[in-house]
Amino acid sequence: MASLSMRHLYKKYPGGVVAVKDFCLEIKDKEFIILVGPSGCGKSTTLRMIAGLEEISEGELFIGDRLINDVAPKDRDIAMVFQNYALYPHMTVFENMAFGLKLRKTPKEEIKRRVEEAARILDIVHLLDRRPKALSGGQRQRVALGRAIVREPKVFLLDEPLSNLDAKLRAAMRTELTLLHKRLGTTFVYVTHDQVEAMTMASRIVVMKDGLIQQVDSPQNLYDLPTNMFVAGFIGTPQMNFINGSLQKKGDDIYFEYGQNSLKLPAEKASKPELQEYIGKEVIAGLRPESLHDEPMYLSQLSDWVIEAYVEVTELMGAEIHLYINSEDQNMTARVSSRSKAKTGDTIKIALDVSRMHIFDKDTEVCICH
Repeated sequence: MASLSMRHLYKKYPGGVVAVKDFCLEIKDKEFIILVGPSGCGKSTTLRMIAGLEEISEGELFIGDRLINDVAPKDRDIAMVFQNYALYPHMTVFENMAFGLKLRKTPKEEIKRRVEEAARILDIVHLLDRRPKALSGGQRQRVALGRAIVREPKVFLLDEPLSNLDAKLRAAMRTELTLLHKRLGTTFVYVTHDQVEAMTMASRIVVMKDGLIQQVDSPQNLYDLPTNMFVAGFIGTPQMNFINGSLQKKGDDIYFEYGQNSLKLPAEKASKPELQEYIGKEVIAGLRPESLHDEPMYLSQLSDWVIEAYVEVTELMGAEIHLYINSEDQNMTARVSSRSKAKTGDTIKIALDVSRMHIFDKDTEVCICH
């Protein structure tokens, strides 16, 4: 079993800098956990504390039932894959993969068996006699993974392992890493700032900001039910639209109003008790770009929620078009069909799917309702 338990972890540096604050997370055996967030949010520091490369200032870290705060990195039964591969240039691929096992005085036959098995899994058997300089970026990344696999660790730690690869290779390696995780049946803890990597590979995602966990959830729940504006804006490409406005009550109905636009909230949203205390107050509405439509079918279906908008820029993405629009001095992005006729400089009608609107508290940025 390779569960991890992180209980109130802190990392404090001299001068009062706190890189990680009150980090609490339970990772189950065989989970694929991804820590995601902008640069400087504390995700790599957290990974390095698990690895033993950074000292834990406060809190407790368990692998299984074993407290490992003061256990040396080599005795933690973990393997780490770095962003820059960290391969020895003078050694062959075989020697690079075998190096850690040799240090542990593993028998030669066992080293050969493990290295060849890892090479077979990663499809690099034909590269075992080459040196790193003769390998492509993707091949070097596989060797770095192979060096970790041969150790048969309880936990894999991966620190932005795909960031040096080009876009096409990165997409291919995402699939390979997901398959590798299933094949090995080991716990993966993975750090990235790329939310596409997080959404496509993780069983659960930990979103971090300024050393604090913002939300821990499945990729779909993070997308559909963000806990605050930071998570809502960080997860999803293009990012969620945020519209400044206010909630107003007319009879039994609640409206979200901004500028001259008054959008009646659907009954199931309006009936939520948490909205009542925000009547007459300023709030921020959030709508994903795919909830903005310019097709005639949607304009008729959602006729009560149609606004006018000025098209500032159009981006053809192949299968879809991104419209960068302005409505009542509020900038938004609409993700529409490639059949859209909208052109830069047009004033068009946009239908909003208000049933998918999130409402956020303007001061705390916490989500009031989904």
